[in-house]
Amino acid sequence: MQVILTTPSPTNTPPYLHTFNDPISPFSSPIQPHYLSLNYKPKLGLGLGLGRVEAVKGSGSGGGTGLFSAIGRAIEEEEYRKARAEVQRKGFEIEGYSVEGLSVGGHETCVIVPEFKVAFDIGRCPLRAVHQNFVCITHAHLDHIGGLPMYVATRALYSLKPPTIFVPPSIKDDVEELFDIHRSMGQVELNFDLVALDVGETYELRNDLVVRPFKTHHVIPSQGYVIYSIRKKLKKQYIHLKGKQIEKLKKSGVEITDKILSPEVAFTGDTTSDFLLEPRNADALRAKLLITEATFLDDGFSVEDARERGHTHLFELIEHAQWIRNKTVMLTHFSSRYHLEDIRQAVSKLQAKVSAKVVPLTEGFKSMYS
Repeated sequence: MQVILTTPSPTNTPPYLHTFNDPISPFSSPIQPHYLSLNYKPKLGLGLGLGRVEAVKGSGSGGGTGLFSAIGRAIEEEEYRKARAEVQRKGFEIEGYSVEGLSVGGHETCVIVPEFKVAFDIGRCPLRAVHQNFVCITHAHLDHIGGLPMYVATRALYSLKPPTIFVPPSIKDDVEELFDIHRSMGQVELNFDLVALDVGETYELRNDLVVRPFKTHHVIPSQGYVIYSIRKKLKKQYIHLKGKQIEKLKKSGVEITDKILSPEVAFTGDTTSDFLLEPRNADALRAKLLITEATFLDDGFSVEDARERGHTHLFELIEHAQWIRNKTVMLTHFSSRYHLEDIRQAVSKLQAKVSAKVVPLTEGFKSMYS
């Protein structure tokens, strides 16, 4: 179902960022992200559901022994919690949305927004992505599309409904052929809804949410995606009416409201910085959250080299910072040549040039000291 809607003006409320960690998945590997429940709450005390006060009191006549024993156990549990957090996969709470995933240039990209039930690209097939009903594919490089057959097959294994997959129109036939090959080789059914969604077209994900592609510039056909929330606003000509009059018009079949789109999250995938200069990409640059690439970060790789490979250099984001009106910018797709320290230094450089909060997706990157 496609709808044509209008968009409201952006706001300039400063963002709030909070990080969270997911418990370790029994299905995890050193490569794939760990995704499970976010509800883990470690208990301090005796590990038997006792509150902190009961734990400190102790249980026997030797009150002192009980006190120090309980404190010792509490300290051990706190240390365990901290150690566990160090190895857990990280995500973010940004602008009211949970964002999680992995994006290493040339290796794997998959970014998930669970509130939308959407995964952007799927270079491999992290378990958490399997539970998203929609996948938005930006282009056909394997580190962005390679996990697609496994995603569809695993959903069937878990008896989940067939997903909806959005692709650039130019690759739809090739994707269909890819799945036909897997059906033939594996003698299995692979059911899904494949939608060739072109730039500017709109698809309704649910009654309060739509997706629309925007133009990006890579070495092969590509496009980004904006997720919009929908709200209804009473048309101006009916504002003066009373409730009963409005209700009467509504029952008679008159459309009394306008549907207004508000850009929430934009995802570019791989692209040169030219996407920043596209007039029709204004919604992507004023969404609450922009998730974009910054493959190269320093003088070790020139802007010209980055552009030749269809990627964005951090220096270009800094140069065109005036066009970035998002509340938060998540940087992704760093080259595997970089360490955490390089990425953090790059973030501080961009942060000094934009009003948006800048957040790096660093899962999969190591410190130079580790």
